[in-house]
Amino acid sequence: MRRRLINSTLAVVLVVIAVFGVSLVIVETRTITNSAQERVDSEAVRLVSIVDSRLLGDEQVTGAILRNQVGTDRYARIELPERTPIEIGERPAGEVIQSTAKGEKGETVTVEEPRSSVTREVGRTLLIIAGVALLAVIAAVLLAVRQANRLTSPLTDLASTAERLGSGDPRPRHRRYGVTELDRVADVLDSSAERIARMLTAERRLAADASHQLRTPLTALSMRLEEITVTDDLDTVKEEATIALAQVERLTDVVERLLTNSRDPRTGSAVSFDLDEVIKQQLEEWRPAYRSAGRAIVSSGKRHLKAVGTPGAVAQVLAALIENSLMHGGGTVALRTRVTGNQAVVEVTDEGPGVPADLGARIFERTISGRNSTGIGLAVARDLAEADGGRLEMLQTNPPVFGLFLSRTPLKKPAPGDGPETVR
Repeated sequence: MRRRLINSTLAVVLVVIAVFGVSLVIVETRTITNSAQERVDSEAVRLVSIVDSRLLGDEQVTGAILRNQVGTDRYARIELPERTPIEIGERPAGEVIQSTAKGEKGETVTVEEPRSSVTREVGRTLLIIAGVALLAVIAAVLLAVRQANRLTSPLTDLASTAERLGSGDPRPRHRRYGVTELDRVADVLDSSAERIARMLTAERRLAADASHQLRTPLTALSMRLEEITVTDDLDTVKEEATIALAQVERLTDVVERLLTNSRDPRTGSAVSFDLDEVIKQQLEEWRPAYRSAGRAIVSSGKRHLKAVGTPGAVAQVLAALIENSLMHGGGTVALRTRVTGNQAVVEVTDEGPGVPADLGARIFERTISGRNSTGIGLAVARDLAEADGGRLEMLQTNPPVFGLFLSRTPLKKPAPGDGPETVR
């Protein structure tokens, strides 16, 4: 492209020089020739007027007297009636420019100038025109190179940006080049880079969330299956298998919930459900793990509460809090239910050392953890709670108390065209 720009610019300049240069040469040649003819004509008229004035005054007309009136590069011949012609200068050979004038006394004056002088003057003019044309060509080439660099360098840079996007580096560069069309392309590439970055972030977040959220149900299911393999009691096997099937259903719900949140975190399937059933299911699921750790998990508080939300999501939030207490807390873990205003609250607390003060305000941020863990669990739990119009808060740091707030009033169904409504 650089070569094409330079060649096209140079071609345009050469065409312009050819058109105007040839015209200028023709005009200048004619102008110089006409000017030389006018000079010779003027010389002949002036010389004949001098001869006339001397003849009228009965003065002598000789070559010596008239020599100073003729230019050094010209030849003059004065023919007087009944006298010998007077010649001034050397008669030129070859082509000449000639002019003849006649006086009142019958004299004739002829002035000649060699055409070679005109040719030399035309040659000098052609050299000047050629020099100007050469300067114009050089200037055009420099300008073409500059313009080519100005256009090709941004295009090369944009190609590099597009290649980076294709290689998986979606960082926008925010470079602009002062050319409207190129800046528009840069805007589109930056917008695409931002969208790709958001998509990659969402995919990575989904992968991290799925890995974290599936780990707990799979662990619990594994423990149930292990108990089935070590017992010979059919009733125990049946009971454990029933619980395992329920855990498989919850695992399916977790997967569906994660996929739904990855597409639109505001999309919920909130319904009115029995909060006691979800708490009971969590207690049954986590008691084996707490027994293995030599700890207990209990529940207390107001019973027969109805809450609005997605039972699977609420179960996942409680599972994250219970697992957090198992990993980072100590002593007995208690789930207490209460009512405040139009909300049902589930508080999860333990007898552990609590959360450091510097982490209390950031405990729900991703990658924030008091120990060597992923820091994802509580962040995902808060997202799940908020997706159905609830909220998850840390009510106290020492001892640690987490509160899950759920609405007790069914969510108002949005009118057609309205976005999802959050009730707290």
